[in-house]
Amino acid sequence: MGKSGSILPQSGTDPAADGRRGIRHVFVCDLELSCLIGVHSHERLLRQRIRINLDLAVEESLEPIGDELANVVSYEDILDRVRTIAGAGHINLVETLAERIAETCLEDARVRTARIRVEKLDVFEDAASVGVEIERFNTLDRA
Repeated sequence: MGKSGSILPQSGTDPAADGRRGIRHVFVCDLELSCLIGVHSHERLLRQRIRINLDLAVEESLEPIGDELANVVSYEDILDRVRTIAGAGHINLVETLAERIAETCLEDARVRTARIRVEKLDVFEDAASVGVEIERFNTLDRA
């Protein structure tokens, strides 16, 4: 993983939503996009439907939110970045797409963990979807 994420949690990190620990979850459920993804030659030519789910454990500030968008992690901004990544050109593996999405989510130091699920929806007739789910932990300095 790049500079922003690691597969190992920091000591004491508990990503559960918990008011005592100052954690809230920001999520995106069932975002459907089409993109060029896959290792087979036909997958380089035809866009495929994918579904993306995100669950971000976000460290709350000690200061009140004040009903201001600037004081929270914006799911709209996250969606814009995910759409840009998915539309940026051909990607071989769903694992690569998931890692890129996790990395962009973890650029915000308030995001402690990112759980990313990427599914290809139309690959096998007898399966609703196939894909991968990853969880990455933020290693950015919070000082």
